[in-house]
Amino acid sequence: MRAPELAGDVWLNTGGERLTLAGLRGRVVLLDFWTSGCVNCLHVLDELRPLEAEFADVLVTIGVHSPKFLHEGEAAAIEAAVRRYEVHHPVLNDPRMTTWSQYAVKAWPTLVVVDPEGYVVHVAAGEGHAEALRRVIADLVATHEAKGTLRRGGSPYVPAEEQRAELRFPSKAVTTAEGRILVADTGNHSIVEFASDGETIIRRFGSGARGAQDGPFDLATFTEPSGITLLPYEVAERAGYHAVVADTAGHRLRGIDLITGEVSTVAGTGRQWRDGVDTGKALDIDLTSPWDVAWWGPAGGVVIAMAGNHTLSVFEPVSGTIRRFAGTTVEGLRDGDVHEAFFAQTSGLTPDGQRLWLADAETSALRWIQPEGETFTVHTAVGVDLFSFGHVDGPADEALLQHPLGLAVLPGDTIAIADTYNGAIRRYDPLTRRVTTLATGLAEPSGLLVHDGELLVVESAGSRIGPVPLGEQAVAGDAHAVRRPPTVLAPGELEFSVVFTPPPGEKLDDRYGPSTRLEISASPPELLAEGAGVGTDLFRKLRFAEGATGGVLQVVAQAASCDDGGEHPACRITRQDWGVPVRFENGGESVLSLVMAGDPGK
Repeated sequence: MRAPELAGDVWLNTGGERLTLAGLRGRVVLLDFWTSGCVNCLHVLDELRPLEAEFADVLVTIGVHSPKFLHEGEAAAIEAAVRRYEVHHPVLNDPRMTTWSQYAVKAWPTLVVVDPEGYVVHVAAGEGHAEALRRVIADLVATHEAKGTLRRGGSPYVPAEEQRAELRFPSKAVTTAEGRILVADTGNHSIVEFASDGETIIRRFGSGARGAQDGPFDLATFTEPSGITLLPYEVAERAGYHAVVADTAGHRLRGIDLITGEVSTVAGTGRQWRDGVDTGKALDIDLTSPWDVAWWGPAGGVVIAMAGNHTLSVFEPVSGTIRRFAGTTVEGLRDGDVHEAFFAQTSGLTPDGQRLWLADAETSALRWIQPEGETFTVHTAVGVDLFSFGHVDGPADEALLQHPLGLAVLPGDTIAIADTYNGAIRRYDPLTRRVTTLATGLAEPSGLLVHDGELLVVESAGSRIGPVPLGEQAVAGDAHAVRRPPTVLAPGELEFSVVFTPPPGEKLDDRYGPSTRLEISASPPELLAEGAGVGTDLFRKLRFAEGATGGVLQVVAQAASCDDGGEHPACRITRQDWGVPVRFENGGESVLSLVMAGDPGK
C-alpha cells in the first residue's frame, strides 16, 4: 500500500523543518510509533541506534510520537522526552493520533518501513526486531540501488541545543546512614552524593559517559540509572557494598561501596531478557529495564521493579542469586497471588513493614503486596485498568492518578505518591481509603524522599531535587481515557490471529517443538466466554460473553526464528504484548488480525 503522508502538530529535531514522505522519496524511511512513557518503546530506541549508524546515508528514521496519556501529548513533555532519551532522529508529535490511525497501528511500539518509492513494505509490532529490520533494509537498498530508485544523502536530523546542569532528568533518591542524599542522575548516567543539605555535592559515582564499566567512582559508567536502595548493615558487610542501583537502560544492578567508592556489577548480563530463565545466579540472568529497587525483609532481599516485562524479582546480595517474585509478564491489572497477578510497568517501590507499596505506572495505580500465610498477595488501592487515568481525589474507588512513578511513606503511615504526569504529589490514607492532593505544578515528579522531617521531591523534567510546600487540598479534576480509538467488533464470535513472517534469510525455529506461542486474556476476565488461555497456534476462535459492551483484549504473542542455513544459525525470540480496547456493535468486524512482523501486502 502507498504510505499515507505524515500529519501532526510539531516537528522536533529538524531545525523547524516539516518533513514529508514525498520529500524523502528515494530514501528508506522507518517510522517508529512510540510514546515516551512506554518502556518497550524505550527499548526500541536503543535497538534502532546501530541500524541508524549502519544505514546513515540511506535510512531516515522518524519517531511518530503517539501519546497514550494526556500529559505525553503536551509539547513541553515530548521535548523533554526527546532530550532525556537522547533521541537522535526527527520526531513528529501526533497528539490527535492522526498518523497512528492512518497507518492502522494497534500497539506501542510499532515500526513501519516505507520503501524509496513510497510504499509500506514491512510492519513490526513490539521490540526485538533489530536484526529483522537490518535484513529488510539491506534487501531494499540492494533492490532499489539496482532499479536506480535509491537516493543517498545526509540526515534531516538537527540536534537541539543542550545546556549542562548538575542534574539532568534525575529519577530517585535515598538517604544514607550518615544523612547524605544519593540521587540517581539519570540523564548524566551517574549517581550524585549530596551533603545532608541536599545542595552540596560531595562526589559523583560515574564519569557521565553512557556505559557499564566497573571500577573507581570517577571511572565507572552507568546507563540511565534510576532506583537506589541501601542494604541493611549486616547484609552490606557480607556483600561488600552498601547501595544497590537499578541501572535501567543497562539492564543491570550495580553495587556501590560508599567507603571506597568502588562500583561493581552485581546482577544482570547487560543483555535484555526476552524469554526463558529469570531465576538463578544473578550475574548469569538477563534483566529487563529494572526501574526501582527496595530492600524488603519479608521477601528476603532487594525487590526489583522489572518494568521491562511487568514483573517483580528478588535479588539476594549475599548468595548472589535472583528469582522471579511476582507477575506473569502479561501487562495489566489483576490482584491475587503474586504468581498470578498482572502488573504494568511497575516503577516505584517503598516498603512499610509488612507491606510493599508499588506505583504501577501504565495502569496509573497504587498497589501493595503483603505476606499471607505461605505466599504473598497483591492488592490495588487506586487504579482501574490500562486505559483509565486522571486527577480525581476522594474515595479510593473513585480516585484517579496519571502514570505515577514514585512513592514514600509519610508520618502517620500514609503514602505519598509522585503523580508524575499530573505534576502533583498525592496522598493515600490506608485507614480512610481516601486520596488527596498535597502539591501541584511540579515538573514530572518521579521520586520522593522523607529527609529530616521534610518531603523532598525529585522533579525529573525540572532537573532538581528539593522540598515543596505541602497543603492538603481536594481536587475534583477530570477523568480521562486513552485516546486511541477502540476496535469495533461484532458481538459473539471472533476469528483472531497474529501475523508473523520471518524476515529475509530466516525461518521459524521448530527444532524443539512449536515455534509460536499465544496467550489471550481479557479485562474484565468475564469478557471472554471462550478462547482465553495459552496455546501454540497464532490463530484462535474467541467467543465473547453475551451482552458484553466492551473491554480490553490482552494478547501476548511469541515466535522463535533462526537463520536459514549454516552449521550454527543465530536464533531469536520475537515477542509482543497488546492491550486492545474493543467495543461491540452490530456490523462490527468478526475477524481481527494483529501484525507482529511481516509484509502487509502478503
